[in-house]
Amino acid sequence: MSCRINLDNIAIILHQPRYSENIGAAARAVRNMGIGRLVVVDPQNYDVDRALKLATHVASDVVEQIEIYENLKEALSYYSYVVGTTARLGGQRQVVSTPSKVAENLVTISRENRVAILFGPEDRGLKNEDIRYCHVLVSIPTAEFSSLNLAQSVMIMCYEVFIADLQEKTQFTPRFATIHELEGMYDQLKDILVRINYINPENPDYWLDKLRHFFNRMQLRAKEVSIIRGICRQIDWYGRKRFNDGQKNGD
Repeated sequence: MSCRINLDNIAIILHQPRYSENIGAAARAVRNMGIGRLVVVDPQNYDVDRALKLATHVASDVVEQIEIYENLKEALSYYSYVVGTTARLGGQRQVVSTPSKVAENLVTISRENRVAILFGPEDRGLKNEDIRYCHVLVSIPTAEFSSLNLAQSVMIMCYEVFIADLQEKTQFTPRFATIHELEGMYDQLKDILVRINYINPENPDYWLDKLRHFFNRMQLRAKEVSIIRGICRQIDWYGRKRFNDGQKNGD
């Protein structure tokens, strides 16, 4: 079965943008390239009039329909695939793809999954705690100077998605688990792994990040998340049962 990118399932998400003008310019890029929606998380001193000036009348409807959230976790809750953009490499950002490669992969992924392309603040980009939500990281290649304006970065990513939409693909990709479903699983895993002394209770997120990277590479489906959560519940039940049995035998 041939398919093309489902642009209605693609969202551009700006996390803590500092300048309203960049939001407006991003809205213009979204409109130009036919992307489904623009989401803004915790904007700093957002002024809709300043955003509209850069969006121009052509993209004014995009600005008017912007979805605004207070925190990133809530904004990403119902997305099943998150692309994080970064200019910094190394550390937790070892595996980084290119815009064209990511866009090509979105052709099949977007058919059954809501996709978020995530951008960080203009001055520092996405933090390590932000990229925990990301299934893949993308870096826009540049020459010696790697600092692009936020709106420029948005335009480049939107353009690559638009170009990929022109090429039909035949591969099928199922619906992945949403961020909301994954975060519920990670909370449950952390609780169980701390209680069985598998991870250090003083810094559980450090060890859990390794599991996040592992599961993100696997691109879990909702049914698989349900299985893992079921295993956690059974471990919890068995642990409590053994403890209660020991208490009774001690009496």
